[in-house]
Amino acid sequence: MAKTEVILTHNIVGLGGESDQVKVAAGYARNYLFPQSLAIPLTSANKRRIEALRQRRAEREAHELNTMSELSKSLSKLICVVTVKTGEDGKMFGTVTSGLIADQLKTQFDVTLEKRKIHLEHPIRALGEHEVELRLHADVVTTLKLRVESSTPLPAAPVAPAPEGKREDVRTEKRGRRPEATGDKKASAPKTDKAGEAAKAPKAEKAK
Repeated sequence: MAKTEVILTHNIVGLGGESDQVKVAAGYARNYLFPQSLAIPLTSANKRRIEALRQRRAEREAHELNTMSELSKSLSKLICVVTVKTGEDGKMFGTVTSGLIADQLKTQFDVTLEKRKIHLEHPIRALGEHEVELRLHADVVTTLKLRVESSTPLPAAPVAPAPEGKREDVRTEKRGRRPEATGDKKASAPKTDKAGEAAKAPKAEKAK
């Protein structure tokens, strides 16, 4: 495949930035880069533009660094909530990917972030709190707090009935404390006194 050398006039991810001289497929340059004004042919006349392109690149990179630094401070204070479906055992259906996180950042906070800047060592497969690394710029890295929640309602926990044995024991103890025996003793005491008084009365009359 024929190659041609061009000077980039705009930043192109994976290819280069303004003023870079790169080799690309001739068809790619002819059909895409040149029509979109993303590059110019490498000629003696165009080389004179390299210095101006470098100056423009430096300004763009400084602006990007400042913008990403400010965004980093804002994102580090946020908690992004992702809702997923789970089974009755709490296990997730599927995983949380960088693309899903990017969508939620846009939906919840109106933050547009390329998913390639959201770094996950592996897709998230568990509910709870997570920390996600954001590589916003070559010199700016921050951490986003992520909370994964279930959209499936948890089953209600069964209410344990009160043990019947304890209730019966309490009732038995209360019944045993009733002072029934003491009452009987007090009631029988007066009867003995009355019988003694009746026996003494006739003796006194005989003495007279």
